[in-house]
Amino acid sequence: MVTTWHDVLVFCASLAGLFVVGDLLSTMLYHVPQHIWGKLHLRTHHDNTRSYWEHSIVSVDPAIVLDGFLGALPYFVLAAVLTRFGTAATAGALLGLVLGQLHVMYRHTCELGWKSPAWLTRAAHAVGLVLPEDHNGHHKNPDADFGDIFRFYDAPARAVIGAARTGARRQRRLQRLREMRLLRRRSQNIAT
Repeated sequence: MVTTWHDVLVFCASLAGLFVVGDLLSTMLYHVPQHIWGKLHLRTHHDNTRSYWEHSIVSVDPAIVLDGFLGALPYFVLAAVLTRFGTAATAGALLGLVLGQLHVMYRHTCELGWKSPAWLTRAAHAVGLVLPEDHNGHHKNPDADFGDIFRFYDAPARAVIGAARTGARRQRRLQRLREMRLLRRRSQNIAT
C-alpha cells in the first residue's frame, strides 16, 4: 500500500481533530452540564471517599461505567464521523481513541504516586495538555481545571458554569418575586 502525503495529512488532521474537537464536545456537552445540573458525574468522579484510580479505571460499578461512557460518547460520535473521510481518517480516529483512553489512565496516576518530570510539565503546559497533577486538582476542586485532554477548555467551561449559575440565581429571584406578588394579590383579594 502506497501512502501519500495527503493520507498522512488526513491521518494527522483526524487524530488532532478527535483530540481537540472531541475534548471540546465532551467538556461542553457532558462535563459542564453535569457540574451545573447533574449528579452522576459529581457522585462518581468527585467522590472523595474512594480511590479515583480504582473507580475511574478498574471499576465495574454501572454508574461509574455510565459516567465514563457518557464522557467518551462525543469522542465516539466524532470518530464515527471521521471514518467517512477514508482509511487514513479512520486510522487517525482509531489511534486517537486508543491514545485518549491511555490519557484517561495516565491522568489518574497521581494517586499512585506519579510525579511529572519538570521537562514534561513544561512541554505539556506549552501545548495545553492535562497532566495528572492538573487533573488531580480537578478531583480536589470540581469547579476548577476543566478539560479532559487540554487545559485551554478550563476558562470557557468556568465561564459557562458561572453564567448558568448566575442565570439560575436570577430565575430563582424572579420566581420568588412572582410568588410574593401573587401572595399580595391574594391577600388583597381576601381583604376586600
